[in-house]
Amino acid sequence: MKSILLVLLELLLVHTVSAQLTITPGAQFSIFSDTKLTLENTDLINNGNLLIATTSPVSFTGDAASFIAGDGAVQLFKLEINKTGNQSVSLRKTIGVGSNVQFTAGFLNLNGFNLDLGSTGRLVNESENSRVIGANGGQVIANAVLNGPSLENPGNLGAIISSTQNLGNVIIKRGHQPQNGNGLTRSISRYFDITPANNINLDASLQINYFDGELNGLDENILTFFKTDDGVNWTGQGFTSRNASTNFVTKTSISSFSRWTLSNINTALPVLFTLFNAKCEGNRVAITWKTAQELNSDHFDIEKSIDGISWTVIGSVPAAGNSASEKTYSFIDNNPGQKNSYRVAEYDIDRRPQYTIVLMPSCDLTDKFSVWPNPLHDVIVINIVTSNDSRGMISIFDNKGALVKRQEASILQGSNQLRVDLTSLANGVYTLQASWSNGEISKAVKIIKQ
Repeated sequence: MKSILLVLLELLLVHTVSAQLTITPGAQFSIFSDTKLTLENTDLINNGNLLIATTSPVSFTGDAASFIAGDGAVQLFKLEINKTGNQSVSLRKTIGVGSNVQFTAGFLNLNGFNLDLGSTGRLVNESENSRVIGANGGQVIANAVLNGPSLENPGNLGAIISSTQNLGNVIIKRGHQPQNGNGLTRSISRYFDITPANNINLDASLQINYFDGELNGLDENILTFFKTDDGVNWTGQGFTSRNASTNFVTKTSISSFSRWTLSNINTALPVLFTLFNAKCEGNRVAITWKTAQELNSDHFDIEKSIDGISWTVIGSVPAAGNSASEKTYSFIDNNPGQKNSYRVAEYDIDRRPQYTIVLMPSCDLTDKFSVWPNPLHDVIVINIVTSNDSRGMISIFDNKGALVKRQEASILQGSNQLRVDLTSLANGVYTLQASWSNGEISKAVKIIKQ
């Protein structure tokens, strides 16, 4: 080993600007019993060996965003999120927490990665202003043995389960991306994958809790359950009771579990986005979006953020109102920053918002390609930066080389994000191949579906 750091007293790292605690390859960083590690405006990067005692908390504090990253495993006992000013701690790798994640202030952004609570970890004190978020994917995972459960809430994830039957070991995964598919056009920004060892004739009940910030423009007074067994076809399940004041919906007489979420019966989107692009043009950023249809649309707000959490409206463009043909819109940001993110919010005549994905344009137009998360569970996001407009093709091959999925895309100059839903594929190793610039550029990467 290169070095061994034995922390016997409370370690307090105080910085007026963002800093990094980096454990280099071959090094060991040890936190002993009852010693608290406080990282104020500091990132945690583990490329070596991080050893946290079974009673030692790690607290992220301060008024600037932080992240957890590195090649080495990060398994914590207690994790505290205490970020002021709506700042967040973002994951750049999957982490585990064995006891609890304490929310005091700010957000924990999954950012496409997982938070694994195992059978002993739990979320504590989540609120509207301090909770888990994950617009780019990722899940909070917990498991528990539920035999004849009565109002059990594994991991305190907000999926409360009762049943007259023995379910055995149950794996619960909570995600924060709105769901859609056949029979469902928009859900709240929360869903649950519930997988019991015994999953037949359960006679179970499920209560889903949610936050107002996860409503995704839906009317919480008419929320109802939707489920899918294949990630593509959704069916409405009705509801037994709901309370818009305390934010929950319940359903009884459930025979089996799968993926469940909440939505409204009539969730037809007023606008169908088909393209969103942001690219640098000299000292400005050009933002372009297209719609395939519009129904009672009023206007589009263009929003910008420096942290992906707090958004500022920088412009507004009138919408078509009602249209069945493709419409193209554009906006120029003449005062871009170096690391700004952009999104477009569509408002219908009832003032309900609908958002595009989030893009961070790259002013270096050298062709770039990346995917995340990997491993993945349901959806993989592909980022392509290119200097030319072209048609793109995404192909997925199984480990025998057989083509199992293909998806075309419009690639514009600048930074492009493409979502590919792989829910229907079995777990395993696949090859993802992306080609663009009329086939002149092709990239391939191994991906793992779990």
